[in-house]
Amino acid sequence: MATFGDKTVLVLGGSRGIGAAIVRRFAADGAAVTFTYAGSKEAAKQLASETGSKAVRTDSADRDQVIATVRESGPIDVLVVNSGFAIFGDALDQDPDEIDRLFRVNVHAPYHASVEAVRQMPEGGRIVVIGSVNGDRMPVPGMASYALSKSALQGLARGLARDFGPRGITINIVQPGPIDTDANPADGPMRDLMHSFMALKRHGRPDEVAAMVAWLAGPEAGFVTGAMHTIDGAFSA
Repeated sequence: MATFGDKTVLVLGGSRGIGAAIVRRFAADGAAVTFTYAGSKEAAKQLASETGSKAVRTDSADRDQVIATVRESGPIDVLVVNSGFAIFGDALDQDPDEIDRLFRVNVHAPYHASVEAVRQMPEGGRIVVIGSVNGDRMPVPGMASYALSKSALQGLARGLARDFGPRGITINIVQPGPIDTDANPADGPMRDLMHSFMALKRHGRPDEVAAMVAWLAGPEAGFVTGAMHTIDGAFSA
């Protein structure tokens, strides 16, 4: 397939899990892909070799690094922001510095990356940010900061859709539910609880999320912007 044969794609947070599936999908569809990683150097090196993509070390908690990486990537056609950070536990016990880092990664980075990308993005470009079903529903305690950060992305998309619309640039949020990754394995201790909320009693696959991202970045989704796209097996239904 060559759906993105003439496109350049930047994926922030692409070395593992959903991000790696997104890199693989765009590379398989012919795009020239660059992705970032923070701590997973070996995984990033292997993925770059496997897909012919380029890996760039970037700490998504560092605003200046994020902006520099996006700027130095040039006029990209598609930006995908997948980098994310989660903290679990009693809000009364959590480290405020870690909470601030979560907001820098989950909220500040998508905002600054999107704005910087659009400075050089051609007309009709695409931005897709990976949010979470927890932006709509938080059925368990201990994840308030994470839920807040994912809800914030909804306002980001709605607002920037209007700012970028005159140039035909779209921005959308993909909201996965339980997806089988290292961070949330299908055989993990939370499996039965999560599946109890769902109509489809299984974890999703990273490639299923990547397929939704690819559609939103493709030619058929040119009229779709400022919207949330949930892929969760009816976790939030």
